[in-house]
Amino acid sequence: MARISDWLIDPDGRPERNTEKLLTIAEVLMRQVEQASGERGIAYEQFQRSAQLEERVRQRTSDLEATLKVLNDTNARLAEANHATERARRNLADAIEAVEEGFALFDAGEILVMYNSRFCCDLQDVRAVLHPGLPFADYIEACSRSRFLALPEGEAPAGWMATRMQRHHARSVFQVALAGDRWLQVSEQPTSDGGTVVLQTDVTEIIRMERTERGRMLDDQARLIRATLEHINQGVCIFDAAGRLVGWNERLRLLLDIPVTVLRTGIGFDTLQRWIRRDSELVSALAPSALSAWAAQTTTRPPLFLEIRRTSGMILVVFAEETPDRGFVMSFSDVTRERQAIQAMQRANASLEARVAARTEDLRAALADAERANSTRTRFVAAASHDLLQPLSAAKLFVASARDETHDDHAGSTLDKAHKALASVEAILGALLDISRLDEAVVEISPVRLASLIAQLTDEFAPIAERKGLKLAILPCALTVFSDPTYLRRILQNLIGNAIRYTRTGRVLVGPRRIPGGVRIEVHDTGPGIPAEEQQAIFREFHRLNATASASEGLGLGLAIVERACTLLNHRLTLRSTPGRGTCFAIELEQAPSRTSASYPGADAADADPSNDCGDRIALLIENDEELRHAMSLLLERRGITVLEAGSGEEALELVDEMGIVPDLYLVDQQLGEGLTGVETLTALKIRHGERPARIITADRSPSLRDACAAAEIELIYKPIDLEVLEAFVTSA
Repeated sequence: MARISDWLIDPDGRPERNTEKLLTIAEVLMRQVEQASGERGIAYEQFQRSAQLEERVRQRTSDLEATLKVLNDTNARLAEANHATERARRNLADAIEAVEEGFALFDAGEILVMYNSRFCCDLQDVRAVLHPGLPFADYIEACSRSRFLALPEGEAPAGWMATRMQRHHARSVFQVALAGDRWLQVSEQPTSDGGTVVLQTDVTEIIRMERTERGRMLDDQARLIRATLEHINQGVCIFDAAGRLVGWNERLRLLLDIPVTVLRTGIGFDTLQRWIRRDSELVSALAPSALSAWAAQTTTRPPLFLEIRRTSGMILVVFAEETPDRGFVMSFSDVTRERQAIQAMQRANASLEARVAARTEDLRAALADAERANSTRTRFVAAASHDLLQPLSAAKLFVASARDETHDDHAGSTLDKAHKALASVEAILGALLDISRLDEAVVEISPVRLASLIAQLTDEFAPIAERKGLKLAILPCALTVFSDPTYLRRILQNLIGNAIRYTRTGRVLVGPRRIPGGVRIEVHDTGPGIPAEEQQAIFREFHRLNATASASEGLGLGLAIVERACTLLNHRLTLRSTPGRGTCFAIELEQAPSRTSASYPGADAADADPSNDCGDRIALLIENDEELRHAMSLLLERRGITVLEAGSGEEALELVDEMGIVPDLYLVDQQLGEGLTGVETLTALKIRHGERPARIITADRSPSLRDACAAAEIELIYKPIDLEVLEAFVTSA
């Protein structure tokens, strides 16, 4: 059957020929079947099977033809692919061969696959063992034993091979030295399938050019360094790690006076040190051997400073510092002129200090004289004012008594003018006393209740403003502030008085305003205003904007007292003014708790009615000034008070003991001559006869007196005596 099938179908024959063969066979078979069939239709059955067989043969033939066609196409494509692969292999080989570097390809198992003719061309003995299938380790071993390889000094082939394998695993780029001063640059790059591409590049010319360029640059740098060393004004020398001289400049030779034959490259540091010590003295607190020990130190050297003085008078400052290569650099600086300049400056400073000390002593003496003169002036003003206040108070009281008793209108007018004149003099003396007190910085900060103060200021200035046709508005305030009670009242009196004095028409407004942590009291007026150029000058003593004002209107001390008092009390004083529209003065005060509030001297006068009758009362008046005592007696008697007069404390004590009647209140002058003082007299009266309302009358505003009165729980009435304060006391007592 195999032979028949082979004959029936020729794989290499044409399909038409095979078809003809099959048709012939079918015809023969049909004929044989017809001849061999019997009477019962055997021939027909044979024919039927022959037809079926023919159909099956035809189908198989068709399938075979399709299969043969596909096979032929596949064979054609395979042959074409084989041709393309061969062309690609030849192109790759040509490309690898065209690469200027040596090229080798190792697969993922580190087996040599292919290489070009330039690979290991400089290692001929290695080239001889190269073949596809060579392991990478065998290739490296062959390289390590090559006679063309220049091994590093002291390194064996096994060590070189171990280092080379480390670089292989690191996939790095490195250089390999060859015999004959030749160099290869080896680069290893991984492939996508885990293999390795090795490239070998001859970099001999590049390294030789770099070496030449580096040498040229080193020569240029050496020349530049030499020029720099010769240019600087310091002597410089450079030593290597072995302590040998490798560089210096001419300035060093001149500073140390070293012969030309001595300074040469390679001399040791000891040679230079001998010339450093020759004719020189070590000024620094270092041992002579310290410099040698520093140069010979094996550990890191710290910077070294020292100073030497040569017999010629030259002073050299030496600075030595280690270089990165364990050598060191030394510099020598001539500081002779600087030291001489410093010495000259020190001598000049000493002379100047002596002159400054002498001048300071002169200024101190002059300042002491000025302070003594100022203190004398202050004491004189205070004493003179005190002496003047005694008769002035008496004159005011006499005039007031006479004015109250006279029924003659002309005489009453005259007495009223006299009283105003005395009031002006009293105001001037009060200002002088205030100035003297400010010079002595005598202030006492305490809580002050603004309600009583504002009420009294309203009563005091409302009639004055009304007589001038001005509208005065002083807004109430129930807060309490920290200040000196006396000077706070005087500050506001001066500000309100000035506002009324300089305002011709319109109004004056005094408005306390709350500010964070305190109160700002503002005094507004609709006066002429103050020009900007005058707003600093108005605070000077004896300076007035209206220079033609009479002396009765003041001496220009009011604002000077205000500014100095605010400065002393640490109250901020501000001024805003628009010429033609008005002025606003303001002071800022620190708020005090209301429960600690205290009134100022005479604050109760705001609630007192001076017309109240105080009859059936006895007052003890102790005053050594007879006129003032008499004037006060007249004033008190007009209030219906019986007055017991005494000129001294001793006399008053005897008078009370002799009469056997204890007075209802005491008015005692502090300065009573050579005997008991006012405080001592009141203390004795208290011990003998118990508590009574009492006041000390004085012009002394010293802290010592206030402290003494506070200790004895006695209040003060200052001279010149304010009639309202006096009347308020006798009324409340």
